[in-house]
Amino acid sequence: MSRIGKKPIEVPEQVTVTLSEGNVVTVKGPKGELTNKFNPEIKIEQEDNVITLIRPSESKQHRSIHGTTRSLLDNMVTGVSKGFERSLELVGVGYRATLQGQKLVLNVGYSHPVEFTPEDGVQIEVPENTKIKITGIDKERVGALASKIRQVRPPEPYKGKGIRYQGEKVRSKEGKTGK
Repeated sequence: MSRIGKKPIEVPEQVTVTLSEGNVVTVKGPKGELTNKFNPEIKIEQEDNVITLIRPSESKQHRSIHGTTRSLLDNMVTGVSKGFERSLELVGVGYRATLQGQKLVLNVGYSHPVEFTPEDGVQIEVPENTKIKITGIDKERVGALASKIRQVRPPEPYKGKGIRYQGEKVRSKEGKTGK
């Protein structure tokens, strides 16, 4: 039983949702526009500023895509109205991030700097040289870019050095001399 799928989606006043044939949904808001094609078996209904999703049967397939479809649609509405943000921290001696134009340049202990160019719809900010802020309207793209940047130097368990999400706890291990 999908409790998430049954929950209605509230659409803010400044956001417009357009339903097309084949379950193609376009969401426009103050931050931008997103379009996505959903499974045609899930019925999407819009009344005033409330969107509800109805599944055709109680089969496992329909139950599984019901909640996923609702979450994706809710993320689209939230993205064009508020946007999404992911923050990263660099921990380590000499680890720093700089912004050269649109390009993010990381110095994290390698013999060469590592560069990232954000794709459309995603912005990178560096408020301090050890903090990175990624913002955008598409939750999937923001999270994917943050994950790619973190993979350059994931936090290691002995000293805790590396790139981590803000607020992430790194479980530290005892060294080989510890008992």
